[in-house]
Amino acid sequence: MQEAQGPKPTQQVQANKTAKPKMSELEVLIRARYPLIYVISWEEQRVMDEVCKIANRLDKKVLEWSVNTGLVAAGTNIQSQKNRDMATQDPLVALGNVIEHIDPTLYVFKDFHPFLKCSNMAVIRRLREVASSLKNTFKTIIIVSPMFEMPPDLEKDLTILDYDLPKEKDLERLLFHIVKEVKDNPKLNVRMKPAVKEQIIHALLGLTLSEAENVLAKTLVENRGLNEKSLNIINTEKKQIIRKSGLLEYYNSEERLESVGGLDELKNWLVKRSVAFSDQARAYGLPAPKGVLLLGIQGCGKSLMAKTISNIWQLPLLRFDVGRVFGSLVGSSEQNMRRAIQVAESVSPVIFWIDEIDKAFRESRGSRGSTDGGTSARVFSTFLTWMSEKKSAVFVVATANDVSALPPELLRKGRFDDIFFVDLPYYKERKDIFTVHLAKRKMDVSKFDLDKLAHASQGLSGAEIEEAIVNGMFNVFYEKKVLTTERLLDSIKQTVPLSKTMSEDIEGLRKWSTGRAHLATSPEAAAEDEKGTRQLEL
Repeated sequence: MQEAQGPKPTQQVQANKTAKPKMSELEVLIRARYPLIYVISWEEQRVMDEVCKIANRLDKKVLEWSVNTGLVAAGTNIQSQKNRDMATQDPLVALGNVIEHIDPTLYVFKDFHPFLKCSNMAVIRRLREVASSLKNTFKTIIIVSPMFEMPPDLEKDLTILDYDLPKEKDLERLLFHIVKEVKDNPKLNVRMKPAVKEQIIHALLGLTLSEAENVLAKTLVENRGLNEKSLNIINTEKKQIIRKSGLLEYYNSEERLESVGGLDELKNWLVKRSVAFSDQARAYGLPAPKGVLLLGIQGCGKSLMAKTISNIWQLPLLRFDVGRVFGSLVGSSEQNMRRAIQVAESVSPVIFWIDEIDKAFRESRGSRGSTDGGTSARVFSTFLTWMSEKKSAVFVVATANDVSALPPELLRKGRFDDIFFVDLPYYKERKDIFTVHLAKRKMDVSKFDLDKLAHASQGLSGAEIEEAIVNGMFNVFYEKKVLTTERLLDSIKQTVPLSKTMSEDIEGLRKWSTGRAHLATSPEAAAEDEKGTRQLEL
């Protein structure tokens, strides 16, 4: 295997002085003569560019195949393809030509995944024969596709490679190329301060080169240049691109710390970690926070706090819909999970929000887990492994209502930095909640007796308090009257709280959290009695 040989002893000293750039994983596999390589990527052209560079270094030819063109030399334009071999449009014929060719060649098969379905046994069989024949040659087949299709027959012959999204250096080269092309245009201003340039490059992370090029062109058209305003255009477009995956939603959070009533202990914990993603924190030796699990009663502010973290830390918020992972086509669930993780890591630092994670684990361990061939178990095994081993600054915020549905391995140390239990709001917290929601609806809070309202709403969750306010507003608006404390008290009396209908479940959750989770409310706030004074032992 000539390609895999290292430098000669006489060259070792010189090699140490001028170390070569680290080879990409794709080049390593080609040099090691892996016969079949499956590259999963939307960036077909970027993969082609790298394959051509590798071929130049190894003195090999590059042929590309698609169902429309058949086998042609890489880079051949459409006009030059008029005399192409039409017969090679058939994948069986094309694979036969691969075996017959003698020259060292890299063959790039584009969008070959439909031919790898189990119904195409002739193609699968031919691929196995090709894989066997290529092991003693200098030829490699590289399948490039955004979709993953793996027939069981090829598991031992096919090597899978997830092609990473562009890094900062790739996006910097793209930005430099675009600026170079348009800098002489008097209608465009592309002179950027170094800080703005870094911000633009960071904002582009998570996009393919093609998407990044498109959005930079858009900001040039709309903004007539590249500056601080370009960031808003890039982020707006980026949100749409991320949503296309159907798995991640770029969530616009307008909630602020003042929007959440109570939960002072949890707020304090988050504020202390607001500087944890800075360069100073890295220099001090602090690792990036991993995540937090918010466990507690429904409607008490867990999801609201998840949204608030984004504003406290000034980081993007990505909402991950676990249900859509299993709602997709059979066989794509693992790929969807990997794709979601890849996108989240590429745009780090970021908040990765998983709402009601207990429901997803309950379904995966229930009937579906026994009928999907182990897909659910593999998906969550991937997720749990990533949670404990991730190095990127992706802060996972998970919310849950039912602790019994969560597997023990999710709760162990190393996956979350901490677990907080969010209980029903205490007296002072209920006053804060009334203040927040009345002010939010442009009411004069001073005209309401918050003490009476807080006493009367004992046992209500934050969501139930909000609903009581809204219900009272509907009533007085219909009657063309003014909202008063008395009308709110009437609305509260009509509310049947969850604490009554699910009292046993709530009590069980409280018992579990004792000694296992931190209270989201400080002991001082929780110790206040219904009169607003501290309980004393005399």
